[in-house]
Amino acid sequence: MIRWVCLDTTTVPDGGGELKLMQRGHEFSIMAGPIELMNSRLSGSEQALATLAGDRIRTSGRAVPHVLIGGLGMGFTLRAALTNLPAQARITVAELVPAVVAWARGPLASVFAGCLDDPRVAIHKGDVGELIAAGLAAYDAILLDVDNGPEGLTRAANDRLYDAAGLAAARRALRPGGVLAVWSSAPDTAFTARLRRAGYLVEELQVRAGGGRRGARHLIWMAQTS
Repeated sequence: MIRWVCLDTTTVPDGGGELKLMQRGHEFSIMAGPIELMNSRLSGSEQALATLAGDRIRTSGRAVPHVLIGGLGMGFTLRAALTNLPAQARITVAELVPAVVAWARGPLASVFAGCLDDPRVAIHKGDVGELIAAGLAAYDAILLDVDNGPEGLTRAANDRLYDAAGLAAARRALRPGGVLAVWSSAPDTAFTARLRRAGYLVEELQVRAGGGRRGARHLIWMAQTS
């Protein structure tokens, strides 16, 4: 049996604990303590986050969309966005942990398959909340996969993205008809209610971690502005 090897460790800013990049053969994993946040073999739900949002962008007929992705991870959402958005699109990826960007260009380069070099992509090393707060009708879609869902796991400050003030800020940052898409490892009825109180039209979509019928069930909220 091939054993897991720890390639690197890093600290999440603002008391978010430690992340580890692990490798077993051709398989990679990013861990927060004993909890696996993502695995290179299971990308279906992260891809769906971008694909579902991209479908709504195309339906709206936006020729030059600007998409903000919160959380680089292993790049699955970014790669799906590049596939599903037009050549004129702009994609800004906010990643709080500098080491994650370094992993993308180093040990995980084969997983990223050069997508960071696409001219449509800009990387912001910092909190996605800062970009949301600074944006006014700046984005056609905001895709959030910065934690295990609306309840912060790796960093308590992530909760501010999903509370009433955070959802209001996201709505201001979106253009009319824009989409706030949120990934979660599990359902959260309280978050669904907050989205609706914030004035979004909300869909809850279950997707498989492995794509198709494989893997655990994850949840994606598609919240659209009027």
